Amino acid sequence: MNMNRRTVITALGAMGSAMLNGCTDGKKTMAPPATDYPLFGKVEQFDPALSQIVDTRSKLAKLADGFWWSEGPVWDRVRQRLYFSDVPQNTVFSWNKRDGLQTWLKPSGLPDGADPAPFDSAGINGMWIMADGSLLAASHGKRAVTKIDIDRKAETILTGAYSGKKYNSPNDLVEAADGSIYFTDPPYGLKGQDSSPDKEQAHNGVYRLAKDGAVTLIDASLTRPNGVALSPDQKTLYVAQSDPDKQILKSYNIGANGSVSDNGLFFDAQPLAGADAPGLPDGMCVAQSGHIFATGPGGVLILSPQGKLLGRINPGKACANCCFGDDGRTLYLTASDTLASIPLNINAWG
Repeated sequence: MNMNRRTVITALGAMGSAMLNGCTDGKKTMAPPATDYPLFGKVEQFDPALSQIVDTRSKLAKLADGFWWSEGPVWDRVRQRLYFSDVPQNTVFSWNKRDGLQTWLKPSGLPDGADPAPFDSAGINGMWIMADGSLLAASHGKRAVTKIDIDRKAETILTGAYSGKKYNSPNDLVEAADGSIYFTDPPYGLKGQDSSPDKEQAHNGVYRLAKDGAVTLIDASLTRPNGVALSPDQKTLYVAQSDPDKQILKSYNIGANGSVSDNGLFFDAQPLAGADAPGLPDGMCVAQSGHIFATGPGGVLILSPQGKLLGRINPGKACANCCFGDDGRTLYLTASDTLASIPLNINAWG
């Protein structure tokens, strides 16, 4: 989540409350199932190779809306449903075509009765389905990386501090094949962000949590580390920076022993920035083909494995994150107040 978007969240707050008020019972369907959804947005082609990835005539399907700031989508292949979060509403929702939209977990981050004063937004942000079937979560309110048993909704903190100091507000994460977890820790969840009196880390870091529980600081130089993803061969780590003055994706080489070294700039999104391209580099997902679907100015940027911009899925509003779902041929997007999807020409899962 990027707190430079507070104006968006504030503007949507009253609308979202009105639309969701009285409909947040975890057992109640908030939006009825539907077979036809309103279409919006567009696909912009910058390279002929894009047509292999997505039909340039496609539009986005609006699956649900009225959120304050939708984030962190992840597809549960076992239960055939999507989870995504509304960070300022401290809620995780679930969605599929059969059941529609439901509240899955509320509160998601900051527990009921806990002091909300330090937080600007306290819910869960990024999520990931782990190899053991658990839901991995970046929790603003708990200032921790946590693991949630999906059926029991029982949560365990995996790491809540580095060098004896609390994290800022873990934002996004990914589990590697070897069981290690990479995550980012910008200050977006804290009131005042870097100037918050509750901020204990001197940096906004990128970290690796090893399977044995050891935490390594990978990079302390990024001003706003955000989305994180791995290449299909697990040899490259991608990290997005959502600094409006330096909108970039970086890459890091992952060694056989788990060591991580900086590869430098992977893609510069700054030239795409402008009033007609809302949004910043945020969440991302990587197809088995190596193509990177990275949120950024104007929507979801589709990059080749070498970092060439092929096209953009443009919802007309800031896009926070995306993931693959269904049979691997659907891209789900969380775009500001909206949950949307678009079909793909490839099976992103291989």
